[in-house]
Amino acid sequence: MIPSDLLISAYASGWFPMAVEPGEIRWYSPDPRGVIPLDTFHAPKRLSRLVRQGRFELRVDSDFAGVIRACAAREDEDGSWIDAEILDSYCALHAEGLAHSVETWRDGVLVGGLYGVALGGAFFGESMFHRVTDASKVALVGLVERLRGRGYVLLDTQWVTEHLTQFGAIEIPRRRYLRMLGQALKIDAAFV
Repeated sequence: MIPSDLLISAYASGWFPMAVEPGEIRWYSPDPRGVIPLDTFHAPKRLSRLVRQGRFELRVDSDFAGVIRACAAREDEDGSWIDAEILDSYCALHAEGLAHSVETWRDGVLVGGLYGVALGGAFFGESMFHRVTDASKVALVGLVERLRGRGYVLLDTQWVTEHLTQFGAIEIPRRRYLRMLGQALKIDAAFV
């Protein structure tokens, strides 16, 4: 297991781990870095309508382990960067109140969600999954609403994917990211 203090120190310095093979962890600090600016986050109209309709129940931290396992299962299709060591390490961070999940439920069943790490006024998004169309997108909208409402200033996505660009994700140089991270870490924000 990766020690929690090592994970916290790494995130605070702009690094994060990924399993490249079972039992082999590598550390990354991409340049450029992907972020979703919270002030310009954009949910497509159809998704905003879906959120307003309340088809999903949104929960926070009710099944963190279930979310990370589902993310790992989704990743397994192309080779997962979430191995047993990553899973155990983030579950330990969750037990310490530093890793969180935002979940979408339907009829009492977990159908989508995301997880990440919260430090100061920064949230480091790690992975998301869905078993029902749009369930992970609804979780992302819920995450952004929570972050905005609780004084967070940085939503780190690590890299920008085509999926995230529809929400306003952008790439910024690592140097700028590290300045933003430094400011965010000075903020005393509480995720729950």
